[in-house]
Amino acid sequence: MTDITQRTVLITGAASGIGLLMAQHFAREGAAKVVLWDMNNAALQQALNSLQKGVGQARIYGWQLDITQPTQVMAILQQMQEAGIEVDILVNNAGIIVGKQFTEHTAADINRTMAVNTLAPMQLCRELLPHMCRQGHGHIVNVSSAASLVANPGMSVYCASKWATTGWSDSLRLELQSQQPGIKVTTVMPYYISTGMFAGVQSRLLPILKPEYVAMRIVKAVKQDKTLLKMPRLLHFLPLFQGLLPQAWFDVVVGQWLGIYHTMDHFRGRPPRDD
Repeated sequence: MTDITQRTVLITGAASGIGLLMAQHFAREGAAKVVLWDMNNAALQQALNSLQKGVGQARIYGWQLDITQPTQVMAILQQMQEAGIEVDILVNNAGIIVGKQFTEHTAADINRTMAVNTLAPMQLCRELLPHMCRQGHGHIVNVSSAASLVANPGMSVYCASKWATTGWSDSLRLELQSQQPGIKVTTVMPYYISTGMFAGVQSRLLPILKPEYVAMRIVKAVKQDKTLLKMPRLLHFLPLFQGLLPQAWFDVVVGQWLGIYHTMDHFRGRPPRDD
């Protein structure tokens, strides 16, 4: 079990959505320090103001940066270290989605999506792991997606980024399990969440998740050292369906009957940013 009390938590993409909600939950659960990273400075300042008003005894910090820029990341990690802030719990939450047919993606769309969703979490984790290894404990949370479990039209590059994230995250868990058993890894795979990131998404049968519910479940998963968190629970049956059904039938059941392949038909989203 991971003890949150008196720990330092770093959350990326923390100025809004489930990032901000997780910050609230960690503070209320007794974290000593909660650090918010976000690219949107105005939203970050608003989030810091709201968190500093009655969310437990946690000390709240915030830095504005682009997590895909190594020089910015290293400079801020240095500032944090000089201020005595060493991260015990890392939540890789920042993510973006373009939401287009693949042929409509630009090279910049592809590079940015992979950089934010996949490469930045890996690099940040690599920088923070040595401290966790020295102290013998820590927890890494990688917010992936149900899109890492099933292909879906209109989000091919997003799927690619999340498939990579899930594969890396669970492989990291296995490595640390044998080398540094005190460091835990939780891979989170939620269905669509009702935030601006997925504005316009329509789901026929599966419920779109509420941000508060997702944030609460993630913090609970950290406390319980849960390795995989899939939401809703129906996602646990996807590998079984994929293994038993021919691809054509799987496409009919999941894509047509459940309507998954049409969820992005009216997607609007919001301008890409790391929050």
